[in-house]
Amino acid sequence: MSTKYKFHDQDKLYFVSFSVVYWIDLFIRNEYKQVLLDSWRYCQKHKGLEIYGWCVMTSHVHLIIGSNSNKLEDILRDMKKHTAAILRSTIENNPIESRKEWLLWMMTRAGTKNSNNEKFQLWQQDNHPIMLFNHKVLHQKLDYIHNNPVEAGFVEKPEDYLYSSARDYYDLPGLVDILLVDPLLA
Repeated sequence: MSTKYKFHDQDKLYFVSFSVVYWIDLFIRNEYKQVLLDSWRYCQKHKGLEIYGWCVMTSHVHLIIGSNSNKLEDILRDMKKHTAAILRSTIENNPIESRKEWLLWMMTRAGTKNSNNEKFQLWQQDNHPIMLFNHKVLHQKLDYIHNNPVEAGFVEKPEDYLYSSARDYYDLPGLVDILLVDPLLA
Protein backbone atom coordinates (compact mmCIF):
# COMPACT_ATOMS: atom_id res chain seq x y z
CA MET A 1 0.00 0.00 0.00
CA SER A 2 1.30 3.46 -0.89
CA THR A 3 2.30 5.86 1.85
CA LYS A 4 2.54 8.81 -0.50
CA TYR A 5 -0.99 10.09 0.15
CA LYS A 6 -1.60 9.71 3.87
CA PHE A 7 -2.14 11.97 6.85
CA HIS A 8 1.22 11.48 8.56
CA ASP A 9 1.09 14.28 11.15
CA GLN A 10 -2.27 15.14 12.71
CA ASP A 11 -0.90 18.46 13.99
CA LYS A 12 -0.37 19.81 10.46
CA LEU A 13 -2.73 21.32 7.93
CA TYR A 14 -3.49 19.41 4.75
CA PHE A 15 -4.70 20.22 1.27
CA VAL A 16 -7.15 17.55 0.11
CA SER A 17 -9.08 17.09 -3.08
CA PHE A 18 -11.66 14.50 -3.87
CA SER A 19 -13.95 14.04 -6.83
CA VAL A 20 -17.14 12.39 -7.89
CA VAL A 21 -16.67 9.10 -9.73
CA TYR A 22 -15.92 9.56 -13.41
CA TRP A 23 -15.60 13.30 -12.67
CA ILE A 24 -19.36 13.63 -13.06
CA ASP A 25 -20.59 17.22 -12.79
CA LEU A 26 -22.85 16.51 -9.82
CA PHE A 27 -22.56 19.83 -8.02
CA ILE A 28 -24.41 21.94 -10.54
CA ARG A 29 -27.40 21.97 -8.21
CA ASN A 30 -27.30 24.00 -5.01
CA GLU A 31 -29.15 21.33 -2.99
CA TYR A 32 -26.29 18.91 -3.65
CA LYS A 33 -23.70 21.48 -2.57
CA GLN A 34 -25.77 22.13 0.55
CA VAL A 35 -25.36 18.48 1.57
CA LEU A 36 -21.58 19.01 1.64
CA LEU A 37 -21.80 22.24 3.61
CA ASP A 38 -24.15 20.70 6.18
CA SER A 39 -21.82 17.74 6.61
CA TRP A 40 -18.79 20.01 7.08
CA ARG A 41 -20.63 22.03 9.73
CA TYR A 42 -21.49 18.81 11.55
CA CYS A 43 -17.87 17.65 11.40
CA GLN A 44 -16.70 21.02 12.68
CA LYS A 45 -19.08 20.89 15.63
CA HIS A 46 -18.82 17.21 16.55
CA LYS A 47 -15.55 15.83 15.14
CA GLY A 48 -13.03 18.65 15.50
CA LEU A 49 -12.73 19.49 11.80
CA GLU A 50 -11.00 22.79 11.16
CA ILE A 51 -11.49 24.34 7.72
CA TYR A 52 -9.03 26.98 6.49
CA GLY A 53 -10.03 27.04 2.84
CA TRP A 54 -12.52 25.31 0.58
CA CYS A 55 -14.13 25.31 -2.82
CA VAL A 56 -16.86 23.16 -4.33
CA MET A 57 -16.49 22.79 -8.07
CA THR A 58 -18.95 20.93 -10.30
CA SER A 59 -17.19 17.56 -10.08
CA HIS A 60 -14.77 17.89 -7.19
CA VAL A 61 -13.95 19.53 -3.88
CA HIS A 62 -10.83 21.20 -2.49
CA LEU A 63 -10.21 21.73 1.20
CA ILE A 64 -7.46 22.95 3.49
CA ILE A 65 -8.14 21.24 6.78
CA GLY A 66 -6.83 20.37 10.19
CA SER A 67 -8.30 18.76 13.28
CA ASN A 68 -8.33 19.60 16.95
CA SER A 69 -9.52 16.15 18.05
CA ASN A 70 -10.37 13.26 15.69
CA LYS A 71 -7.98 11.91 13.08
CA LEU A 72 -8.32 13.61 9.71
CA GLU A 73 -8.56 10.32 7.82
CA ASP A 74 -11.46 9.28 10.07
CA ILE A 75 -13.25 12.59 9.62
CA LEU A 76 -12.91 12.46 5.83
CA ARG A 77 -13.89 8.78 5.63
CA ASP A 78 -17.03 9.39 7.70
CA MET A 79 -17.88 12.60 5.85
CA LYS A 80 -17.54 10.98 2.44
CA LYS A 81 -19.59 7.95 3.51
CA HIS A 82 -22.32 10.15 4.99
CA THR A 83 -22.50 12.58 2.07
CA ALA A 84 -22.57 9.70 -0.42
CA ALA A 85 -25.64 8.25 1.30
CA ILE A 86 -27.40 11.60 1.64
CA LEU A 87 -26.56 12.65 -1.92
CA ARG A 88 -27.80 9.32 -3.28
CA SER A 89 -31.11 9.83 -1.49
CA THR A 90 -31.28 13.47 -2.58
CA ILE A 91 -30.73 12.49 -6.21
CA GLU A 92 -33.30 9.69 -6.00
CA ASN A 93 -35.92 12.03 -4.50
CA ASN A 94 -35.21 15.09 -6.64
CA PRO A 95 -38.24 15.54 -8.93
CA ILE A 96 -36.44 18.00 -11.19
CA GLU A 97 -33.23 16.00 -11.66
CA SER A 98 -33.26 15.24 -15.38
CA ARG A 99 -30.09 13.15 -15.08
CA LYS A 100 -31.36 11.00 -12.18
CA GLU A 101 -31.33 7.60 -13.91
CA TRP A 102 -27.97 8.23 -15.56
CA LEU A 103 -26.34 9.53 -12.34
CA LEU A 104 -27.55 6.57 -10.30
CA TRP A 105 -26.54 4.14 -13.07
CA MET A 106 -23.01 5.60 -13.27
CA MET A 107 -22.57 5.48 -9.49
CA THR A 108 -23.93 1.95 -9.30
CA ARG A 109 -21.58 0.98 -12.12
CA ALA A 110 -18.62 2.47 -10.23
CA GLY A 111 -19.66 0.68 -7.04
CA THR A 112 -19.93 -2.74 -8.63
CA LYS A 113 -16.46 -2.36 -10.13
CA ASN A 114 -14.90 -1.48 -6.75
CA SER A 115 -14.57 -4.28 -4.20
CA ASN A 116 -14.44 -1.71 -1.38
CA ASN A 117 -18.09 -0.77 -1.95
CA GLU A 118 -21.45 -2.43 -1.81
CA LYS A 119 -22.93 -1.71 -5.24
CA PHE A 120 -22.78 2.11 -5.09
CA GLN A 121 -19.95 4.64 -5.18
CA LEU A 122 -20.32 8.41 -5.33
CA TRP A 123 -16.80 9.56 -4.44
CA GLN A 124 -13.58 8.39 -5.98
CA GLN A 125 -11.59 6.38 -3.47
CA ASP A 126 -8.72 8.76 -2.76
CA ASN A 127 -8.30 12.13 -1.03
CA HIS A 128 -4.67 12.84 -1.92
CA PRO A 129 -3.79 14.69 1.30
CA ILE A 130 -0.79 16.97 0.90
CA MET A 131 0.84 18.22 4.07
CA LEU A 132 1.25 21.99 4.08
CA PHE A 133 4.68 22.15 5.65
CA ASN A 134 5.19 25.91 5.55
CA HIS A 135 3.32 29.19 5.16
CA LYS A 136 4.34 29.64 1.53
CA VAL A 137 2.94 26.25 0.45
CA LEU A 138 -0.23 26.90 2.45
CA HIS A 139 -0.80 30.15 0.56
CA GLN A 140 -0.03 28.51 -2.79
CA LYS A 141 -2.74 25.93 -2.18
CA LEU A 142 -5.17 28.53 -0.84
CA ASP A 143 -4.64 30.65 -3.96
CA TYR A 144 -5.10 27.56 -6.14
CA ILE A 145 -8.39 26.73 -4.41
CA HIS A 146 -9.72 30.26 -4.66
CA ASN A 147 -8.69 30.70 -8.29
CA ASN A 148 -10.18 27.38 -9.43
CA PRO A 149 -13.60 28.93 -10.29
CA VAL A 150 -11.85 31.80 -12.10
CA GLU A 151 -9.77 29.38 -14.18
CA ALA A 152 -12.93 27.41 -14.96
CA GLY A 153 -14.58 30.59 -16.25
CA PHE A 154 -17.36 30.61 -13.64
CA VAL A 155 -16.47 34.06 -12.26
CA GLU A 156 -14.03 36.87 -12.95
CA LYS A 157 -12.84 37.28 -9.35
CA PRO A 158 -12.40 34.59 -6.68
CA GLU A 159 -14.56 36.43 -4.16
CA ASP A 160 -17.52 36.33 -6.56
CA TYR A 161 -17.84 32.55 -6.31
CA LEU A 162 -20.36 31.74 -3.58
CA TYR A 163 -19.20 28.16 -2.91
CA SER A 164 -15.68 29.05 -1.82
CA SER A 165 -13.86 30.43 1.20
CA ALA A 166 -12.44 33.21 -0.98
CA ARG A 167 -15.39 35.30 0.18
CA ASP A 168 -14.23 35.05 3.78
CA TYR A 169 -10.73 36.20 2.82
CA TYR A 170 -12.26 39.29 1.15
CA ASP A 171 -14.39 40.14 4.21
CA LEU A 172 -17.60 38.96 2.53
CA PRO A 173 -20.07 36.61 4.19
CA GLY A 174 -19.15 32.97 3.62
CA LEU A 175 -21.28 29.85 3.78
CA VAL A 176 -19.10 27.86 6.20
CA ASP A 177 -17.20 29.09 9.24
CA ILE A 178 -13.49 28.94 8.56
CA LEU A 179 -10.25 29.74 10.33
CA LEU A 180 -8.41 32.45 8.42
CA VAL A 181 -4.71 31.99 7.81
CA ASP A 182 -2.33 34.89 8.27
CA PRO A 183 -1.47 36.80 5.10
CA LEU A 184 1.76 35.85 3.39
CA LEU A 185 4.29 38.59 3.94
CA ALA A 186 6.51 39.07 0.93
